[in-house]
Amino acid sequence: MKNSYYLKSIYLFLFALYGFLTITTVYAETPVSVISPEKSKVSDNLTLSGTLTAEKQAMLSPRVDGLVSSVLVDAGSKVKKGELLLELDPALSKQVLNQAKAATAEAQAARNEAQRLVDEAKGLREKNYISASENASRLSNLKLTEAALMAAKAAEASALEELTRHRLPAPFSGVISAKLTEVGEWVNRGTTVLELVATNKVRLDVKVPQERFSEINRQNAVEVIPDVFPDKRFKGTINAIVPVSDPQARAFLVRILIDTGDISLLPGTSAKAIIGLNDNQQNQARIIIPRDALLLHPDGGYSVFVVKDGIAKRHKVSIGNQSSQGVTILSGITLDDRVVTRGNEVLRDGQNVTIVDSEQ
Repeated sequence: MKNSYYLKSIYLFLFALYGFLTITTVYAETPVSVISPEKSKVSDNLTLSGTLTAEKQAMLSPRVDGLVSSVLVDAGSKVKKGELLLELDPALSKQVLNQAKAATAEAQAARNEAQRLVDEAKGLREKNYISASENASRLSNLKLTEAALMAAKAAEASALEELTRHRLPAPFSGVISAKLTEVGEWVNRGTTVLELVATNKVRLDVKVPQERFSEINRQNAVEVIPDVFPDKRFKGTINAIVPVSDPQARAFLVRILIDTGDISLLPGTSAKAIIGLNDNQQNQARIIIPRDALLLHPDGGYSVFVVKDGIAKRHKVSIGNQSSQGVTILSGITLDDRVVTRGNEVLRDGQNVTIVDSEQ
């Protein structure tokens, strides 16, 4: 009984101590420093690095199998659309074409003879010198020879096209970036022999982080600074936004067309794009607060504590660009709120606070 009495006394003491500590914790006023958000019109820009790519780039291959007889360009050669780049040995195709032409001439002669016999039969039939059956036979033979002539002409056209395909012309104007064959090599259709790159128009491909993707649209103003011309700025326009994320980089592809004027930029080199994210809201005031006021959540979100009537309330916020001035707040607080900048690490929602330092 005595031991039971002592245990009960200890339990009551611990319970009272827990209640005292809880009340003390709840009603204790934590000292904090607060600041009023500032209004700013600082442009929210996003700077990204990327690679310049050609608008047109082609791996050229011959249109028929054959032996390379001449390569008329080399790496670095500038070519115009339609200019001859490479030629295969056409000897066999020329023989096939000559045979097709001979067959066409033979079919033409047969057709002419059949037409003569039909014309002759017409006069003889009027005088009843030949039978109706003979006349019909000659007409039928004329149709057969005409069909044979059409087939011969089609075969000749096919042979001519085959011969033409031994020549590889440039599909567009540009620069030969790689030469992958030499005279004397046997090449097949589908084998890359030359690489052609158009340099008159280039574009910049950049990867936009997923948290900023919703702020990108075709109306955003863009400036491009090539690393080969660091003192020059070119105007760019967003041409394509690919809404498919790279699962490894957690980023989206944005393609920017560049107005280079008379200056040629080199595909494959790097450049920076400065994208204005809030140019369509230039007259809208932005709210700026110090970085120290932000609290990062485990899920990646942010919040701040706002003091009102001596009580700290947690507000979830959406943030924009971070700069030397502070952090841009897109939503969650107003200019009239008093935001905690020091002491917020130990605060809980609804806790009483004492303001020891306040900045306007």
